[in-house]
Amino acid sequence: MIQREDALNLLRNYLKNEKLIQHSLAVEAIMRSMAEKAGEDVELWGIVGLLHDIDYEYTKDNPEKHTEIAAQLLQEMLPSEGIDAIRSHNYTHTNQVPITALDRALIAADAVSGLIIATALITPSKKLSDLKTDTLINKFKDKSFAARCDRKRIQLCTDVGFDVESFLDLSLKALKKISDRLDL
Repeated sequence: MIQREDALNLLRNYLKNEKLIQHSLAVEAIMRSMAEKAGEDVELWGIVGLLHDIDYEYTKDNPEKHTEIAAQLLQEMLPSEGIDAIRSHNYTHTNQVPITALDRALIAADAVSGLIIATALITPSKKLSDLKTDTLINKFKDKSFAARCDRKRIQLCTDVGFDVESFLDLSLKALKKISDRLDL
């Protein structure tokens, strides 16, 4: 399996948009925290989170190709369950049904990262350090806030053994640890 530093370098070779790189770092941090709490392979889950959107800049106008190019690129670098998880986070276009805990964790982590960042950006300081879990929970329940953030995807955390509130808390804590890399 590819090492984390090599994975980050590879990601930076394929993604030039710093916001997409920050999103990838956010998903990685959440995935690592989930894996640790669930007793899963922290390295695998983290690398999958880091590389899940590696082909996005090339496929953003062709969503049916998103993750398919990534799967080809990463074939020799990740075990099959990692490739399947990356493909399954775009299941509406790939027909790769999310079955495993890794698949569902990636979908939930991908979605919750957007909700957390959107919530942080409406705080007066625009800093994760000032964001409280209770605020995040309220924003999760407010369907008009960050309406494009699919709450059903976040709720897949329950298939991995987390209730929504503890998942929001775990995810927020994970992002607070890397807030400097997220410019938040």
